[in-house]
Amino acid sequence: MEIWDIYNENKQKTGRTMKRNDWNMKEGEYHLTVLGVIVRKDGKFLITKRAKTKAWAPGWWEVSGGAVQAGEISEDAIRREILEETGLDVSGAQGGYLFSYKRENPDEGDNYFVDIYRFVMDFDEADVKLQGEECGGFMLASREQIAELGSQGIFLHYDSMKQAFDF
Repeated sequence: MEIWDIYNENKQKTGRTMKRNDWNMKEGEYHLTVLGVIVRKDGKFLITKRAKTKAWAPGWWEVSGGAVQAGEISEDAIRREILEETGLDVSGAQGGYLFSYKRENPDEGDNYFVDIYRFVMDFDEADVKLQGEECGGFMLASREQIAELGSQGIFLHYDSMKQAFDF
C-alpha cells in the first residue's frame, strides 16, 4: 500500500499522510506527483501509451510519472517512476527540474502539485523496457507529433506541461 505525504497550498509538508487514492483531503491540502520528459539529443521525445486496462484515460499518451511517496523527495520519485515504467536510468542524464503547477479538483477531493522534469540522454529503442501494467506501447515523437496528440485531447497534462517540450 502506498502512503503519500499531504502538502499545504505552499507545497510544504503538513506532517499528515494519506493512503493512495483515498481522496479525503481537506480544502487547501494537496499531494505531490511528478512527470518526467525524456528527450534524446536528436530532439525525439520518449512518450508512452497508457495500458488499455487503466481505469483512467486508457490508451492515451503521456510521459512517465506518478505519485511521490511519503518520505520521498520529488527528484528521487521521478527517477524511480521512469526506471519502473521504461527501464531507463536517468540518474546520469543532463537536465532535471523545470517547473511545477497545481491542479485543484475539489469535487473529487484530489488536489495535487505536479513537478515537471526534463532529462536529455541518448538511448536506443531496444533500451526501453516497458512496465506492462502501466504502458501499452511507446513512441519516439517529435515536438510537433506531441502537440498534435495534445490538440486531439489524448495526451495527458499536455496543456499544463507543453513548455517542457521546448527543446
